Amino acid sequence: MPLDLAPAPGGRRSSFRVALRMARRDINRHKGRSLLIILLIMLPVAGMTGAAALYQSTQRTAEEVVSYELGQTQARFAALPVPNADSVQDPLNDTRVASSSGNHDPSFVPAHPAELLPPGYEVLPQRLVNLTTRVGAALVPLEGRVVDALHPAFAGKFTLLDGRAPRSAEEVVVSPGLLERFGLGFGEEITTSAGTFVPVGTVRDAGASDRNSFLFLAPEQVPDSALQQEAELPQSVSYYLVGPEPVAWSQIREANRQGVGVLSRSVVLDPPAPDQRGIEGVTPRQPPSEALAFYAAAGLIAALALLEVGLLAGAAFAVGAKHQMRELALFAAAGADAPTVRMVVTAGGLWLGGIAVLSGGALGLLSAAAVVHWVSLMGSPRFPGLHPDLPLTLVSMALGLLCCVLAALAPANHVAHLGALGALKSGRAPAGSGKRSIVAGAALVLTSAGLLAAGWLIGQSAGDPDRKAEQLPVVAGLLIAGAVLAVVGLVLLVGWIITALTARTGWLPLAMRLAARDSARNRSRTVPAVAAVLAATTLASAALVLAASQQAGMRENHSWSALEYQTYLPLSLEQPLLPDGSTQPAVRVEAADLSSAVEGALTSVAWTKEISAPAYVQNCASGPGADIARPARTATSNCLQYSLATPAGNECPMTPQRRVIDREDWRCKGSLAQWPGSYRSVLVGGADVIAAVMGREAGPEALAVLDTGGMVVTNPVFVRDGKAVLLAQDVRTQAQDPVDPSHMHMHKTVSSTALAAVVVEPAEAVPYYGVVSQETAHRLGMHPAPAELLVQLTRPPSAAEVDAAAGAAAAVYKQPGAGFWVEPGIPQDNAWLTWSIVALSALITFSAAGITTGLSLADARADHATLAAVGASPRLRKGLAGSQALLTSGLGTLLGALAGTVPAVLIVAGTEMGIALDVPWLHLLALLIAVPLTGAVLAWLFTRARLPASRRVVGM
Repeated sequence: MPLDLAPAPGGRRSSFRVALRMARRDINRHKGRSLLIILLIMLPVAGMTGAAALYQSTQRTAEEVVSYELGQTQARFAALPVPNADSVQDPLNDTRVASSSGNHDPSFVPAHPAELLPPGYEVLPQRLVNLTTRVGAALVPLEGRVVDALHPAFAGKFTLLDGRAPRSAEEVVVSPGLLERFGLGFGEEITTSAGTFVPVGTVRDAGASDRNSFLFLAPEQVPDSALQQEAELPQSVSYYLVGPEPVAWSQIREANRQGVGVLSRSVVLDPPAPDQRGIEGVTPRQPPSEALAFYAAAGLIAALALLEVGLLAGAAFAVGAKHQMRELALFAAAGADAPTVRMVVTAGGLWLGGIAVLSGGALGLLSAAAVVHWVSLMGSPRFPGLHPDLPLTLVSMALGLLCCVLAALAPANHVAHLGALGALKSGRAPAGSGKRSIVAGAALVLTSAGLLAAGWLIGQSAGDPDRKAEQLPVVAGLLIAGAVLAVVGLVLLVGWIITALTARTGWLPLAMRLAARDSARNRSRTVPAVAAVLAATTLASAALVLAASQQAGMRENHSWSALEYQTYLPLSLEQPLLPDGSTQPAVRVEAADLSSAVEGALTSVAWTKEISAPAYVQNCASGPGADIARPARTATSNCLQYSLATPAGNECPMTPQRRVIDREDWRCKGSLAQWPGSYRSVLVGGADVIAAVMGREAGPEALAVLDTGGMVVTNPVFVRDGKAVLLAQDVRTQAQDPVDPSHMHMHKTVSSTALAAVVVEPAEAVPYYGVVSQETAHRLGMHPAPAELLVQLTRPPSAAEVDAAAGAAAAVYKQPGAGFWVEPGIPQDNAWLTWSIVALSALITFSAAGITTGLSLADARADHATLAAVGASPRLRKGLAGSQALLTSGLGTLLGALAGTVPAVLIVAGTEMGIALDVPWLHLLALLIAVPLTGAVLAWLFTRARLPASRRVVGM
């Protein structure tokens, strides 16, 4: 009877079930290695799903917009700042103009929102009034909200957190931040400009932080004078409509034509079609280039993270497959074909990958939920709610599973093609030459270089920032693809690189020689380890560059009023006009008295310094009716303001739309390079003033120029041929800027003086033109006098400390309206998130080095046993383990730093983020040194001096 060799029906399904069963049993036998693989895949998947959920949680849904802005009301009517009747608001944001011709119509008169309220609704108004309360001798500002916050129609918008509703005219509800700011409790009085009130409850505004200071008042609790004063400002009042009828989009368009914005419940929940949201002939607004650049950077990080998942898991699967080789060889000898053998290893990837991505998705969502819940408990509106991004979560899980299966596929193919007899032998087959891998790796590296070069050239081909924004998707796609291909190409070349590096190692110590030769001989162990560290370092170095560049961008775009934690307190205060219109003498205070008061109120004062400046602009009648024929300076008035002229050719190049063409151009950087200064932009003093206001020490050349009647200038754009031109301008006059006709803030020059100049660039772009000496100021008729007290703090003050300092200053001024505002420096709102990403990336790098080192040591246990058998000392074996880890981690870190830094730099420099390019060389150097040393130390520490007894393998 002839044999029937045709495949049995359903045989492949049976083979797959057998493979799944064998893979599951192998996972149970090697729980440690299996858990390691699960963690390697779970953590990046959790990071991606958590990040996606957190980002989506910052975006309000339509239901949240309705609840947080309208509560249970139907609509809100408020003033909309538009230049003409041809403007349309954003359907989901009644304060934002989504489309407009932009033409200013001088005959356009906006209507008051109250005039457009449709009939048939209950109207709940909300008025914002500016109140003050006394702290010491100061009257500090406080925001009042005249609204029935506890009305049932405001449920969702306003929430009573603690206490109760007011029951009398003296009782009010407040925000939690007000109680914290003034140290109040329920039942304690607070006296304001609207009267004395007793807080009996705290209310949360869903759209504002609990740290803000709000006082919720009823209309009868506010004097008519305050209400009438605020009613003159249309933006201070809004009207909420309560009723069953929705407000349609057509009604909103009609209100927009009259300068009124409307937020409608029905429109937010069912927005109009895109073609109904704009003005005919007006191009819709494009997303800001900064946001697109952020998405490009996030795409690069996500792509590298997924690649890292595959390579880390591949290292673990390679070791697992090698340990499984004899079992699979027996399986093949029993009649299993190559696809079935391959399926056993791949099934392990399915099992472990499935568990990992499910756990990772759940961990990411739970972590995001914990963060959102914690932030909400703190009273921050940063996260309006938890919004899991299911599409991105599923994509992340699918890609993680795919990476895991692909990671298992390579060792599966190797085992399936290995003959059963060769696998059952005790010896090792020599490593193949891998010429195909070398050729493929070189081709991929060259392709990667081409993609990176193409992305860079396209990004640099357009000088117009608008054109760059249009090209950003293409540029980012090319650069991300180039980065991924670079990592893959380098991984394929790792074997050749190791062989080349270890060819001549005779001069190295014995442990290093053994490690080098073992790495070249066992490339199946070395290459996955190097590749895993390479991928992790690529991710960490890219994150470092992108995070540092973001911080640099925030620094460059920050508008500095002074150095960080500095404030200026005037030494002279103008008095209000008398009833007959005449002026009163200004109130002057001594710097020593003001300094003593502030130091007594704050413990964080580092030092104070009296600053002199030219005479202030005072008693100067300006405006349309000003008498320009009158001298700019008289015995009782001064209309002169001093500045520096910008020499021709030193102006910052801009596009016709007044966008800066090149932020790196020296003419566009530094103090007052693009915008004019203020009345205190020219200071009078010497070396001590320069050090205090600029944060730089004046050198001998600068002091010599000051002594000879010159000027120390903060920016080279104001200097030509060693000279700067000092302008005295009449602030009563207005003229068009010849470069920008729309700029109407130029003044007529009364006098100009050329002075010898030397540049001392300040630590930050503070708003000063420079410093002249007392003698020079007197010679030029600038009438210098002590103008301000400069106060340097060691840290940012709290709201209570600001109130205390304002109260102390007001006691010196004998006026209650004194303020106290400190330069906060670079905003730190998002810095914690950026650096947490960097810290996580660095942690993953260290983990990858440790994990791959552990896997290599586990795979090399037989080699260490052989060394021990021939008499190698424990010290030599520990040194060999450390040397192997140092070699693999060092090579992977070096290649990864190169593969991560270059694409990140090109993404930042090739997009609108180019203004913020900053490569943190010190951090990268620390990464290059710390990771290999950490891996080597861990390997040395965890290599046992005495090897455990191993059971004898049958046939060996």
